[in-house]
Amino acid sequence: MTISITGLTKSFDATQVLRGIDLKVEDGELLALLGPSGSGKTTLLRIIAGLEWPDAGQLVVAGQDWLALPAQKRRIGFVFQHYALFPHMTVRDNIAFGLTVRPRSERPAPAQIDATVDNLLNLLQIPHLADRFPGQLSGGQRQRVALGRALAIQPAVLLLDEPFGALDAAIRRDLRRWLREVHEKTGSTTIFVTHDQEEAFELADRVVVMGDGQISQIGTADEIHDHPASAFVAQFMGASITLPVTLRGGRAEAPGLDARELMTCAEADGPGQLHLRPDSIALESDPASPWVLTRKDSNGTDLRLVLTGPDDSQIDVDLPRRGAPALVVGGHFRLRPLWGAMFSDAGPVAPAAPIRLSA
Repeated sequence: MTISITGLTKSFDATQVLRGIDLKVEDGELLALLGPSGSGKTTLLRIIAGLEWPDAGQLVVAGQDWLALPAQKRRIGFVFQHYALFPHMTVRDNIAFGLTVRPRSERPAPAQIDATVDNLLNLLQIPHLADRFPGQLSGGQRQRVALGRALAIQPAVLLLDEPFGALDAAIRRDLRRWLREVHEKTGSTTIFVTHDQEEAFELADRVVVMGDGQISQIGTADEIHDHPASAFVAQFMGASITLPVTLRGGRAEAPGLDARELMTCAEADGPGQLHLRPDSIALESDPASPWVLTRKDSNGTDLRLVLTGPDDSQIDVDLPRRGAPALVVGGHFRLRPLWGAMFSDAGPVAPAAPIRLSA
């Protein structure tokens, strides 16, 4: 099912939560909504589900206006962070629930319901849990049951809201791989919300980065990681170092900075910022550089360095311990970024105006 969202806005009292969302989700795509808390991603998901209503905009699924449909008519499969299983029902009955409560005219025959549940139990790799109750399951097992209940109704769209947020890191990694396999077998159009970058990029075909109620960038993991569209995206992607620079011809210049290895940018000349990740900077000894190594720690694998520069500004640099250059506290070092995102205070370079020929 394709999903087309146009001009979607939503406010709660005086707080604008969505500020004009335009998004198209392809049929069978696994799409992640990624962003910090308060970015509007869960509100967008709930509008698609019919649990919230926008102030303006359009939501069209497979050519049908879903804003004219109540939630129960949308055939949505929704998986919540905290499972929301029925504690008095067995795993089998939880999965079958969406089928058993359909109107009698639409309800499958009992044998068909049993067959659907059996297929899902096998797909989810939990047939041995069929007769247990939720209180007898681990968190990861409960989340599989919740997904099975959502898939049982053969949803037009599958929505997942922070589906692994309540689980520990090791279980989350296992379930991410498993969910990707389930998606490929079912072919459902799936949207999931997360604030975990690793989760979004490992699972999704495309990632939508949201901030302050707007879409900041849409792309693959490599596109967003290597070419952030804004300072917000760069910082969200871990570029925690911001250096004031002068941009000239698409390159960054500053005392003690050697940015020749960075790709040029299409930003206006003048004052700007260079955004860097702590692990994307190499250091070279340079007595003339204003950057001084003021702290050096090791965790056995990496060196954690603090450098102090102009106006007593400080930055953190992470280097692999093995193969690191000689680093003496008090020494002066030139910063050589291996990756960075540059943005002009004046914004991108405007495209050249078209030339008009007189008649």
